[in-house]
Amino acid sequence: MSRIGKKPVNVPAGVTITVGKDNVISVKGPMGELKQAIDRDIQVTVNDNNIEFGRPTDQIRHRALHGLYRSLVSNMVKGVTEGFKKELELVGVGYKAANTGNILDLALGYSHNILIEIPKELKVATAQEKGKNPIITLESIDKQLLGQVCAKIRSLRKPEPYKGKGVKFVGEVLRRKAGKSAGK
Repeated sequence: MSRIGKKPVNVPAGVTITVGKDNVISVKGPMGELKQAIDRDIQVTVNDNNIEFGRPTDQIRHRALHGLYRSLVSNMVKGVTEGFKKELELVGVGYKAANTGNILDLALGYSHNILIEIPKELKVATAQEKGKNPIITLESIDKQLLGQVCAKIRSLRKPEPYKGKGVKFVGEVLRRKAGKSAGK
């Protein structure tokens, strides 16, 4: 059995779970509602305060889906109760971030500023303190969408290994390389 798949998902008070036709799980909580389609081979059992997942056979495909859907529903339950938050840091001279509504304006050392429209499901905030690097804070109830948008922003200027300049996650540890060694 999958170690992750056989663990039941604990449902806190205030969260309602419904399994509709075509195996679509809907999770509704205080912060919003999320839906996820489940493969027809995976059985979903909703008890009073937990959800259990089962699989018909030990095929590789069924084993993979068993743990996958358990993790997805667990993230949905956590998202509608607490939400998810990620912070990105801009390291580099002249790197700036500003937002107006859900449009993010980034100055990353290119000839023009980069404008990114953030999906309406995400909340974006930027902070710029004197003497510190600019920080972009993204919040959402959907973990997958949040990670995808963060990865897109990070891909605009990945941190380079010599000086560490670029867009990185707050707390991310970068592998640094030594520069040129002078002398013969």
